[in-house]
Amino acid sequence: MATTLALVLGAALVPGGTAWAIAGSESWAAELSVGGGDDANVVARDGAIRLADTSPRTTSTGPAPAEGELLLPPRRVAAVTDRVAADATADRPAGSDVVVAVRGLRSDGSWSQWTTASSSAPALLPEATLQVQVRVTLVAGTGGASPALRRLWLTADRAPATTPPPATDALTARVFATRVGLVGHRTANGHRVVADDRFVALPSRRGLGADGSGDYTVQVCSEAGRCTWAPVWDVGPWNTRDDYWSTPATREDYGDLPRGLPEAQAAALDHYAGGRDASGRTVSNPAGIDLADGTFTRDLGLRDNSWVQVTYLWTGTGRSGTARGGAPVTVRASAAADGRDVGVVAPHARVPVQCATASPAVAARAGTSPPGWLRLGSDRYVPADALEVSDVPTC
Repeated sequence: MATTLALVLGAALVPGGTAWAIAGSESWAAELSVGGGDDANVVARDGAIRLADTSPRTTSTGPAPAEGELLLPPRRVAAVTDRVAADATADRPAGSDVVVAVRGLRSDGSWSQWTTASSSAPALLPEATLQVQVRVTLVAGTGGASPALRRLWLTADRAPATTPPPATDALTARVFATRVGLVGHRTANGHRVVADDRFVALPSRRGLGADGSGDYTVQVCSEAGRCTWAPVWDVGPWNTRDDYWSTPATREDYGDLPRGLPEAQAAALDHYAGGRDASGRTVSNPAGIDLADGTFTRDLGLRDNSWVQVTYLWTGTGRSGTARGGAPVTVRASAAADGRDVGVVAPHARVPVQCATASPAVAARAGTSPPGWLRLGSDRYVPADALEVSDVPTC
């Protein structure tokens, strides 16, 4: 059973969880429920939200402070919003942190990436929306001391008028990939790594999805041309605030670097920041992405750490579908079961979908069956029943 803390400011005036709209703004006290399937390593104890386990977390580049995530349910606001402020009351021992982030549901049905929010620096969403979601990340401090979140107050409104964002293509960058390994350990979102797992890690929480979700998915292609689509379920390598796929103006850290260039790559190859990461460690390789073992070996066929082409799919817009849980899906070069194997879609990954088409045998029967394949891109097809997707046009 979930444990609930109703966090209320001014209870005599504002009932817990109640919202109201005043002059285009809406404010509410968050009602935080701990124990849901999307929460990771947090517990409600002594009137606050705390880390359940403060032991250091194992990563591919060494130990990292323990962290936990509290994911609030999506909230439909009373009026269109593109700006959300967060006022968190928390105990923060030395070295610890409490990070509030917000995302909005976009017009194409996908979520924007997470943007940090505070009372002085509200989250500016890339697109106006009627539905927002809040995530709180707790990071352990010196000696594993846990922060304690006691209250959370949120305000949604509209920023000064801006031009609606145009449809965009997702960013693709050439980065160095390393293998995660770490079977049996837990990732930043609470996922327990299993043998031949399929997910990736990126060095920022802005693109971190919940365990079992594909909200943030990357397409990774080897230099041999084989591709895989996998969800982002961990933070790393090296840094935790380097969303290098964002524009320099919106990048959380290292805004002086070009878009698509990881800080670790600049440090290792160009001696940027004295050759060190944000924690002061000497960067021994230029990795900008970690690949789980199944993604690395089985899906891409890599034998060693390698340069790859990565497309950060949530940075673009357009129709997409989500792979059903269970077995990975083979991607074919043609709309046929015997088409050449050109890649793999991992379970839960969210992938772009262009259109639906029938296999040659079905097409020869002049439309006696519905389209049986989905085209993801040029010479890339998956069976139509492999993805959850709606309103797909015919190719």
